[in-house]
Amino acid sequence: MHPSLPYWRLSGYYFFHFAFVGVFQPYFGLYLQSLGLSSWEIGLILSQMALMRLCSPAVWGWLADHLHVRIPLVRLAAGVSVVVFNLFFFAQTLVPLLGAMALLAFFWSAALPLMETVVFDHLHAEPARYSRVRIWGSIGYIVTVLATGALLDYLPPASVLWMSFVLMGGILAFALLVPESPTPPQHVATPPVSTILAQPRVRALLGACFLMSAAHGALYLFYSIYLADHGYSKTLVGSLWFLGVIAEIGVFFFMARLLRRFSLRQVLLASFAAAVLRFLLIGWGVDSLSVLLGAQLLHGLTFGAYHAAAIAAINRWFPGRCQARGQALYSSLSFGAGGLLGGLVSGWTWDGLGNAATFGIGALFAVCGLVLVAGWVRDESAPAAPVR
Repeated sequence: MHPSLPYWRLSGYYFFHFAFVGVFQPYFGLYLQSLGLSSWEIGLILSQMALMRLCSPAVWGWLADHLHVRIPLVRLAAGVSVVVFNLFFFAQTLVPLLGAMALLAFFWSAALPLMETVVFDHLHAEPARYSRVRIWGSIGYIVTVLATGALLDYLPPASVLWMSFVLMGGILAFALLVPESPTPPQHVATPPVSTILAQPRVRALLGACFLMSAAHGALYLFYSIYLADHGYSKTLVGSLWFLGVIAEIGVFFFMARLLRRFSLRQVLLASFAAAVLRFLLIGWGVDSLSVLLGAQLLHGLTFGAYHAAAIAAINRWFPGRCQARGQALYSSLSFGAGGLLGGLVSGWTWDGLGNAATFGIGALFAVCGLVLVAGWVRDESAPAAPVR
């Protein structure tokens, strides 16, 4: 790494950000279930994260553009998130939990798109090194998802609150340590965002990203509950999440070689095809541990390869000072709008249509994304700088 790159400070931020996700995403639903909430109520509460991801990045991106700062906003978002999280220690019913989640999500979800832009600016002309920083997020996720699963076999579900609070403090600590990055050079061509969005491949990619996140709705909201209801221990639940992220890390390590051999379009096609298969396997093969193991290994494609290829395309197709807005669009439309749709649909169908059918709907979302990529995503220009 270049000596001027604050590698460990950036990596530390990613570590704690995704370590928090490793506790919150798989296990907060179990905590809500312990409060006696219904599947629909759990889905509604957790979908606030996706709802705020729909609007929050745009609001904070606008502030960053007008104030010409990013790291101070990241620090503000982290500090307020720590304060707001305390509300969960008192909220026990649907309405207070909804309010606390919406408020937390508005601030917490704002930081990562800004930090992604900061990282790419620090990397300058070497965006291929992005994944050497990002991989620490996957490591943080692995550590906490496995440790939390083991601990919850012995500790009450409310322990998730304390674990999440400590990790959110780590996010704030590293947000205070990360320096502001240089702004993009003035000579870099920056076409209007409307011109970029007029390209069919850009619209198709953003639409496919929306559908990929929607496809993961049932997985992120109900996977741990689903496995626990079928007799799997919390340790084994954590181990399955762990296996998925190990596959993700493996893909990150080999992504540079993959993108030298295959185009972005080919990687995306493989990722969406794997998502179709994965959610069908989870929905109808839950009683077979070997089937679940295979499905979790596909996470290397459905998130690792997909995210690396998508962010490489966004980084290339939104050049110069458009990169921050490109990141905001990617975050808002995929993790925001797509995650919101997937969460709401899953919460409604989980009890009404059944578990298998809910995962089948996820597979259907992935099929639609596959059609968009196959029909309209074309990689006409030079090969992308690989994310490794």
